[in-house]
Amino acid sequence: MGLDPVSLKLFISVLEEGTIAAAAEREHIAAAAISKRLSEIEVLLGTQLLMRSNKGITATAAGLALLTMARRVLHELDDITFQMQEYSSGVRGHVRIFANISAITQFLPAEIKSFLELYPQVNVHLEEKISTFITKAVVENSADIGIFTMGPHGHELEIFPYHEDELVLITPADHPMGGQTSATLSQTLKFDYVGLHTGSAINRLLLQKAGDLDLPLKLRIQVTSYDALCLMVNSGLGIALLPAMVAYHHQKNLNIRILALNESWARRELKICVRSFDALPVAAKLLVTHLQKKAI
Repeated sequence: MGLDPVSLKLFISVLEEGTIAAAAEREHIAAAAISKRLSEIEVLLGTQLLMRSNKGITATAAGLALLTMARRVLHELDDITFQMQEYSSGVRGHVRIFANISAITQFLPAEIKSFLELYPQVNVHLEEKISTFITKAVVENSADIGIFTMGPHGHELEIFPYHEDELVLITPADHPMGGQTSATLSQTLKFDYVGLHTGSAINRLLLQKAGDLDLPLKLRIQVTSYDALCLMVNSGLGIALLPAMVAYHHQKNLNIRILALNESWARRELKICVRSFDALPVAAKLLVTHLQKKAI
């Protein structure tokens, strides 16, 4: 048996999902069939690729190396398909972009729309991810372009300017802080917070800054979107931190108050990252250039 795209795809799915059962559900294939494929790959390559435990499956050093190569190979196979399809469908480019929730909710909808109006032959595949995952995905070639909140990431990437945003506090209308126009973080930490999901840039920032003050962060509930965050605050479950543009949008329909956050770190930088601009497909280069023109 030689390595084939299906086996490589299943190998990637298992490592991304963490278990064979989850990968089987994602790929609509029997778990036993996936397990057999994984064993055959290890026999073929003559090395252990996966470590199995009751907590799931993780990659060995060899497995991580194969993961990177497999993603690259499958992406190149996809490129062949897309380049051949251009003759029949008119699609002449495919760009994979991973972005965090702040970029997606504030800037990307209008900017991608205006890009596709200029280049209707390009297909843009956009996924929401957390910033730490985005930089890693770009390094591993599972995304062409990443948009993330600037911070330490430990990867060799080319970074380009994008937008700035400002974090503000939102409270229920009848909250004790609701009558204020601004507050420092330390003034808010005695109250319950509604937070985003674990790993989000805002949650990590809140935990870090509360730790710097040697004060606990009281996360009463965590959600996965800004819409849910605002609804929870509107219901009186706590206060929250989110970008100002998002807060003012939701204030139109909800009974919430917005307070300025009197902290220097409330203003954040969103950045564009790529592995190598020169090595990008033409469509991806055009999109990076377009997004930079929209940066403020």
